[in-house]
Amino acid sequence: MIEVKNINKAFGSNKILKNLSAKFETGKVNMIIGQSGQGKSVLAKCIVGLHEVDEGIVSYDGRNFSELDNFQRREIRKEIGMLFQGSALFDSMTVEENIMFPLKMFTDMSKKQMLERANFCLDRVNLSGKNKLLPAECSGGMQKRIAIARAIAMKPKYLFCDEPNSGLDPKTSIVIDNLIKEITYEYNITTVVISHDMNSVIEIGDNIIFIHEGQNWWSGDRNSIIKTDNKEIIDFVYASEFMGRIKSLMQNNI
Repeated sequence: MIEVKNINKAFGSNKILKNLSAKFETGKVNMIIGQSGQGKSVLAKCIVGLHEVDEGIVSYDGRNFSELDNFQRREIRKEIGMLFQGSALFDSMTVEENIMFPLKMFTDMSKKQMLERANFCLDRVNLSGKNKLLPAECSGGMQKRIAIARAIAMKPKYLFCDEPNSGLDPKTSIVIDNLIKEITYEYNITTVVISHDMNSVIEIGDNIIFIHEGQNWWSGDRNSIIKTDNKEIIDFVYASEFMGRIKSLMQNNI
C-alpha cells in the first residue's frame, strides 16, 4: 500500500496540494481523477519523488519515502514500474531492447536471463515474436502494450500509469484497461492510474480519488461514483459523453 498523509506542495506562492491524504491499496486499480490543473500530476510526482513535498509523509508499505536518502530511494524505485502517457519508448531500440533497458540499468542479470524475462513480458501482453520490431513499426496500441511489458519487467510492487488510454481508439482502450486490471490482480500490484477517461474509471476503478483544488475531495469505488451527490464530482463525471448516456439511461429507468 502507498499512503500519503497531510502533504502540501507549492511552487512559489501557488499552492497546489493542500493537506492532502489518501491511500492507494495493494491489489487494486487506484485511480486519480479530476479536472486539469487540480493537482493530479503533481500528486503523482510527489509520490515517486520527482517533486519533494513541502510538508507531510509519503510511505510505501510503511517506509517513509520522504525521509530516505538517495540510495534508499533508489531501492524503492526498483520496485516501481512506470507507464508514461506517450509510451516513451526509445525510437532507436527494438521492442526487445526497450523491455530489457531497466533490467540492464538496475539488475545484474545475464543477457540470457534478460532475454527470457523480455520474452515472458511480451507473451504476457500478447506480443510474442515482436522482439525485433522498432517502435515506429508498431501501432499506438502495440506501443502501449510494449510499454506495459517494460513496466513489469522488474516485477514491480507498484505501477504508475499516466493517461494510459491517451490517443487510443475506444476498442484499443478497453484492451489496455483490461491488461492493466489483469496484471494488477495477477501480481498483486499497487496500481495508480491518472486518467480523464470515465470509461476506464467505470470499468476498472477499484479505488477512486477525486482531486479538487489540491485536496482529496471525494474517495470511493466505481459503483458509488455514479450515485454520489457531491456537486463537483457530478459536474466532472457527467461532463463526459459516456456518463451523460449513463445518466440518461438511469433517468429513463426511474
